[in-house]
Amino acid sequence: MVTTKTASGNVRQFTLDNGLRLVTAPADTGQVAAVNLWYGVGSRYEVPGRTGFAHLFEHLMFQGSGNVAKGEHFDAVERLGGDINASTSTDRTNYFETVPEHALDLALWLEADRLATLRQGVTQEVLDNQRDVVKNERRQRYDNVPYGTALERILRLGYPEGHPYHHPTIGSMADLDAADLDYVLSFHERHYGPDNLVLTVVSNLDSDDVRNRVERYFGSVPARREPAQAPDASLSGPIGGPVRDSVTENVPAPAVFLGYRIPPYGERGFDIANLAAAVLGQGQGSRLYRRLVVERGLATDDGGAAGDVLPFRYTPSLLLINMIAREGVSGDELETAILEEVAGMVEGVTEEELERARAVLERDHLQSLSHPSGLADAIGSCTQLFGDPELAYTWPQRWADITTEEVEDCARRMLTQRNLLVVRFDPPAAPEAAQDDGAEHAPA
Repeated sequence: MVTTKTASGNVRQFTLDNGLRLVTAPADTGQVAAVNLWYGVGSRYEVPGRTGFAHLFEHLMFQGSGNVAKGEHFDAVERLGGDINASTSTDRTNYFETVPEHALDLALWLEADRLATLRQGVTQEVLDNQRDVVKNERRQRYDNVPYGTALERILRLGYPEGHPYHHPTIGSMADLDAADLDYVLSFHERHYGPDNLVLTVVSNLDSDDVRNRVERYFGSVPARREPAQAPDASLSGPIGGPVRDSVTENVPAPAVFLGYRIPPYGERGFDIANLAAAVLGQGQGSRLYRRLVVERGLATDDGGAAGDVLPFRYTPSLLLINMIAREGVSGDELETAILEEVAGMVEGVTEEELERARAVLERDHLQSLSHPSGLADAIGSCTQLFGDPELAYTWPQRWADITTEEVEDCARRMLTQRNLLVVRFDPPAAPEAAQDDGAEHAPA
């Protein structure tokens, strides 16, 4: 076992003989322990015709294992008043629970058991049931809600066909229908091993005590025999735009989604683009909110978040802008106004705007660390993606020395027509009212 003490002395890393990376961190948790598992598997490992499997496992991992019956993992944690959930992204699958400190052993045993023995609990019946659950989730979150397919369309335009980031984590209905039990079991075998896991525990317990417990439950789980290899995600240059996907469907109002390809998550260029997105569209002091919502009344008030980033670690990320038109405003008018504001970034960004953007991003980051579960998640993320748990604490420093000139240069190079994708949703045109010919008609 390898033990590493971080620079701050508060966070400790351990690597078990089977490759599992454990990170412990103290927090004023009020006698609770936050357990967070980051497996290095997400939708980027999927190939055409086999999409949605990483997300499917987010569900299957709660459906029973060799020693735990279907649904009992949830029940065991919730009976203690704990919180439990999971999520999937392009770059990882995350499982997490917050439990009373005295229940830490139970949480670790449950997680270790399903890592080691899940394939004993996945039957054809379980697969069929959870496949239907995921398909229903797709209907509810993507297909049957206004603007629900926006992300799917954005990814199709932002990444070429066959690229591992071309599809969303939910996958396609056809691929989910085609899922067979043998492939599902082999997916778990290739991706779910201790050597592909970062386990973070935030608690008031002694770190050596936590390490001993983790060793007890996870130490005997063997590493994967054949670790999976992710498809090539390399990509360079602009999108090759402008490229466009125009959708006419029954939506409440026109909506405009713009995307620009930016550097991968973790690079300085990404941090600069993140600040540019905040200047444009984060908070009620941002340009898009002040000018298009307040001053010109072209867009609805969506809470002040019109600009954001999709943080992809292993391929270029995306800077996104989205706004919904107010009643009586056309999609064309709103799109033109947004593009004018984007173009204005090149002409100059003030230090006041940049300082406000830094404050917005730093506030959001610190809020995410303010509770044990959020802190554990941030530490797990920084360890899995960058090998450095300390980044969870120091990330705001990355924005501190970025200059207005760098943000303007980012806009000049990246927020261009050649690097632009547009997804537009517009309601069907209203039928023209029947013209009155002025003649009088006798009642029937």
